[in-house]
Amino acid sequence: MPSFSPRWPRYVEFAPSVLVAGGLIWDAFSPADYWGDPMLTAASVTAGALLSLRHTLAIGAAIIVGVFALTVKDGTADILEGHLELINTLFAALMGVGVNRVIARHGRHLDVVRSVAEAAQRAVLPAPPDRIGPLTIAARYQAAQSEARIGGDAYAVQRTPFGVRLLIADVRGKGLGAVSAVSVLLGAFREAAEQEAELTVLADRMEHALLRESEHTSEENRLEGFITALICEVAPGATALRLLNCGHPAPYLCHDDEVRALEVGDPGLPLGMGALGAARTGPTDWPFPAGSTLLLVTDGVTEARNRAGTFYDPAAQLADHGPFRGPRELIDRLVGEVERWSGGPRDDDMAVLAITRQAEGRRRGAQSVRSAGR
Repeated sequence: MPSFSPRWPRYVEFAPSVLVAGGLIWDAFSPADYWGDPMLTAASVTAGALLSLRHTLAIGAAIIVGVFALTVKDGTADILEGHLELINTLFAALMGVGVNRVIARHGRHLDVVRSVAEAAQRAVLPAPPDRIGPLTIAARYQAAQSEARIGGDAYAVQRTPFGVRLLIADVRGKGLGAVSAVSVLLGAFREAAEQEAELTVLADRMEHALLRESEHTSEENRLEGFITALICEVAPGATALRLLNCGHPAPYLCHDDEVRALEVGDPGLPLGMGALGAARTGPTDWPFPAGSTLLLVTDGVTEARNRAGTFYDPAAQLADHGPFRGPRELIDRLVGEVERWSGGPRDDDMAVLAITRQAEGRRRGAQSVRSAGR
């Protein structure tokens, strides 16, 4: 068992020692016998919950020795009253050890569950390649709570005959249902991205896969379940990119020290809402100059609030921090800014995907360095 749970402030680790000292002092100077015993019992149980087995045993031993010294001082060590007090003290110490062992057992079980969740996330949401052609790529998934390892945000990068295609998506809801929808969505994207030349047809294929899977879920999920998604395509040799927005937060283009949202008039309906009969909005082309970085985020970023209730705006908060040397530096800056902005635990998961189109000269230089290294 860890010596201290990371969920609590560091100073809480000293609470059992303070309780032991307070209980023994109270017993030593109080007019009645052993008024401080509740503090000693609390110290033993608190130590079992917060500290390692070794430290719990040390706290228990300190309580027993202290109470024995008090019985000697009071002249009750050789009579029934003193014996009963020592038995009660020993029972309190053993209770602390028992609490420690129960928590340790559940902690080991939780570690196994976490490792399984991490393996599941790596299988469902593998890390994208660092580079595809002129594009440098980075991604980050960060759960709303540090104990979580898997959720409903997703991203994918796929090299296809039509260029490099990217997906970022956010599933409505949480838990295993959201993870199942993410798995279906990414599987459909990876298959259809290789086969469909048009992004609208690619989105239709993904929607069909989701609707087919929803036949096995509850009626509530079929009626209310949906996924916001953003599909991006960078054709080979192109200086522009193509975006298809399915109800998702707009991406951002970072170039030099400028950060601007690539907003469209009609972002379209999310995936899973095709039954409404509305036509899908077509894709939009945007310039993608060399040296610029495209930033795709989920609403865990755009809906992060500060203490005043103001939403985080990447375009405003990142504008003075450029130019960024690459996608990883941009993501590190963004995640740090969001954490400082929210000032505590967020209410939603956060997924971020960024790609940088390198200048031709810089790309040739990097290739020359790699060739020389061989």
